[in-house]
Amino acid sequence: MSAVLLAVFNDFETAERARLALFRDGFPTDRIQLTARDEPGHAASEPGMSLHDRFAQYFRTLFAHADGAQHAHRLAERIESGAAAITVLPRGGIEVRRAAELLGHARPDELLERDLQNQSWEFAAAPHNLPWVRTLWVESGPDAPHCIYCRLFPGSAHDSH
Repeated sequence: MSAVLLAVFNDFETAERARLALFRDGFPTDRIQLTARDEPGHAASEPGMSLHDRFAQYFRTLFAHADGAQHAHRLAERIESGAAAITVLPRGGIEVRRAAELLGHARPDELLERDLQNQSWEFAAAPHNLPWVRTLWVESGPDAPHCIYCRLFPGSAHDSH
């Protein structure tokens, strides 16, 4: 199983804002999941007779370790009571740090993690504070880079200018 960072919020609106902040920062939508009573997300496709069973199975899958079942039922109860959870599946230390920072700014009620130290990918999130799309967007101006190459490799010379 890959790394998991899960933030539980007391209300849907705060969780939705946290998900939007992650998306705006460059996290792909397939690695940011919102789970709530009215928007069950991936939990809706889990096997189970009731919504509680589906939530519990979803969280049990995320936290497949000794106390995973305890977390699963407790989290399922919280979601059924109106809380909402954001699950981030980060790839690499940069994404782990950035996701933790963004989720921390949103002030979750609870933050759980799994396997964060066992990462190998490093290039899906930008290592700086600007959104990743700004890396590819070349703006004109006196101090702006001339091309994408100059943006990606500042200080490097190339023959196309």
